[in-house]
Amino acid sequence: MDQAIDNTLLSPDTLYGQLFVDIQLNKVFHDYKTFVDCIPLFPVNEIMAAYDMNKSLPDFELTKFVMEHFKYPDIHDFEYKTDITLTITQHIESLWYILTRQPHLHTSTSSLIPLPHSYVIPGGRFIEIFYWDSYFIMLGLQQSGKMDLLHSMINNFCYMLDTLGFIPNGNRTYFLSRSQPPVFAMMIELAVEKDPPLLLTYIPFLEKEYQFWMQGSESITEKNTAYKRVVRMQDGEIMNRYWDDLDTPRPEAYGKDMSYVHTMEPAEIPDVYRHLRAACESGWDFSTRWYKDQHNVQTIHTTDIIPVDLNCLIYYLETQLAKAYTMKGMQPEADRYNILADTRKQAIQKYCWSEQCQFFMDYDFKELHETSSYSLAGTFPLYFKLADERQAAIVAEKINKSFLKEGGLLTTLKQSAFQWDCPNGWAPLQWIANIGLLNYNYKSIAETAAHRWLQLNEKVYTHTGKLMEKYNVSDMNSLTGGGEYPLQDGFGWTNGVYLALKKTFPVQE
Repeated sequence: MDQAIDNTLLSPDTLYGQLFVDIQLNKVFHDYKTFVDCIPLFPVNEIMAAYDMNKSLPDFELTKFVMEHFKYPDIHDFEYKTDITLTITQHIESLWYILTRQPHLHTSTSSLIPLPHSYVIPGGRFIEIFYWDSYFIMLGLQQSGKMDLLHSMINNFCYMLDTLGFIPNGNRTYFLSRSQPPVFAMMIELAVEKDPPLLLTYIPFLEKEYQFWMQGSESITEKNTAYKRVVRMQDGEIMNRYWDDLDTPRPEAYGKDMSYVHTMEPAEIPDVYRHLRAACESGWDFSTRWYKDQHNVQTIHTTDIIPVDLNCLIYYLETQLAKAYTMKGMQPEADRYNILADTRKQAIQKYCWSEQCQFFMDYDFKELHETSSYSLAGTFPLYFKLADERQAAIVAEKINKSFLKEGGLLTTLKQSAFQWDCPNGWAPLQWIANIGLLNYNYKSIAETAAHRWLQLNEKVYTHTGKLMEKYNVSDMNSLTGGGEYPLQDGFGWTNGVYLALKKTFPVQE
């Protein structure tokens, strides 16, 4: 990490200590994310001195103190009123401006990490860049012809790789212990589509991304089989898992995380916190996909799981590095990455394809068997063309029979109160699944799923003037269900995937 910016990157829980704890546990704000996004109006040492001096006074009011010393996060843009005369496509085009943030290099004790280039935020309570959201936003920027903004966003990710050594969950100090699904190589593919030699300029950044995810891969052994994000499988292959460097409550969900563990033994609690955080790195926060009993969050065991989607993404990163080195004429390096990619492909087949389940599944490397969660993560091998024809046919049938609903594709087949489960559908997974089906010529299923999703977006837009973060795809009369926070509108990746699916699966007049 760049030492020049290191002292500006302390998370609010570290900066404010007991004041942070008191604010979060006393629910000064309804949403735990609000305080960690607040902007201090005075130097931190002055705020802390004032708190220490006044907190024991009989007339002290914590809420009043917070309002006098902090500025509320700047989310006023989302009082944006939709012009109902606009079509949904015109509405999205108008939203790009609203969702764009300009570069800011000044440092402060706000949790927001300054970035040197413009970027698009998701919207709602999410007023910072998010890693994997950004790829699906870029799909829409590409359709809108906003390639300058797309390149600007990629330049920010390159900047973070240079200064931080990895791409965090988002540009917040409280996200610096984890990343998100590694879609950077997919972003680069969009950027170089019309200028393939441009790929060579991104080699150093692709390498940094790869080294972050593979850190420790050379030191794990049969005895010590896992380190951070890498796991040595029983036959010696190296695969990846989601992780977080910390095992404490998330600052942005502090009280909620503490509520999950209040009946647990003290020795168990740090592991649960890490599993919760690792699920956030997956982007699927939260889903019964990560729970041993497919029901209770207390049984979460994210870091025991080899996720099929993550390993497909790392496979693609390896293939892109091989491609880049081939273009550069560095064949030994290209050969090395080709071997790594081929080895990973075989490992995905060995550990994630389940003949018993007849689907691509996650794998529990502690218990040496696949997990029981059917999810759209199992379509990533089709998206990256890792499935054989027989597997693709079986997956396509399962998608058509079990996942396809009136409003698109379910996230998982498990009904729950968690947002990354049935009955919800999410834009990024609609894209991955439908393009995966298209890759194996299951055009009819993909078209049906895509059109149903588009129609659901259009129906909600007609009634509300908004595009949402997620939708209930089982009940066309409901918006959504489940989640750690209220329904969000904006919404970056829904906007992007809507435009991209509309172009890929045009409705025949």
